[in-house]
Amino acid sequence: MAETTRRGRILLEELRGKLIVSCQARVGWPMYGPEIMAAFARAAYEGGAAGIRATGADNIAAIKKRVDLPIIGINKKFNDDYDVYITPTFESAKEILDVGIDIIALDATPRPRPGGEEVGSIVENIRIEYPDVLIMGEISTMDEAIRANSMGFDLLSSTLSGYTAESAEVTCANVDLVREMVEKCDVPVIAEGKVACEQDAIELLNAGALSVVVGTSITRPEVITSRYVQAIEGRSAERLT
Repeated sequence: MAETTRRGRILLEELRGKLIVSCQARVGWPMYGPEIMAAFARAAYEGGAAGIRATGADNIAAIKKRVDLPIIGINKKFNDDYDVYITPTFESAKEILDVGIDIIALDATPRPRPGGEEVGSIVENIRIEYPDVLIMGEISTMDEAIRANSMGFDLLSSTLSGYTAESAEVTCANVDLVREMVEKCDVPVIAEGKVACEQDAIELLNAGALSVVVGTSITRPEVITSRYVQAIEGRSAERLT
């Protein structure tokens, strides 16, 4: 377990029991673009969110102009040769650290990453060059959480549960994983991944999560619209049978 700075401890207390909204969009998605992400972050702030999760230096810079909230920064780098895409290298970490973030999150699974970098060395380099930033390891299984727990992270998150080959069976918010992480790990746990509704968020917090991150169910209107359409079409089909 890393020795968290006083500033870091204050930040964690500010996030305790609160909602963090993930404002992200990939190239080609309808809501892609820094100004749109900044608008989403502002809306989340006005709705009472305690923090923002965002990807990429341009998006983070735009968000910082619109809201004064703690930011969990990631830097998604997609590569056909590697499954790791959440801040996969130290260079990708530096891009967002230099913009200014409060927590940096990176894939903490043992999967290969570009350049043969090891997650432990990335954590060590961040710790040396950016000592005031908290570092969060993102995992998909309990085995990965146990491994990451010994690597010097300040926090762990369940973000990747349901998004890796090792956790492909997970289709909803993984409350059991979060509960076990809280019981067996030495650092605070952030719950994230497939949080579909308010009750999911409450259950994750009741399981011991420090905070809960919600993205798709708040900031992807095309997905939310599709849910309504499917439900309505299902109702129509039932009425015809």
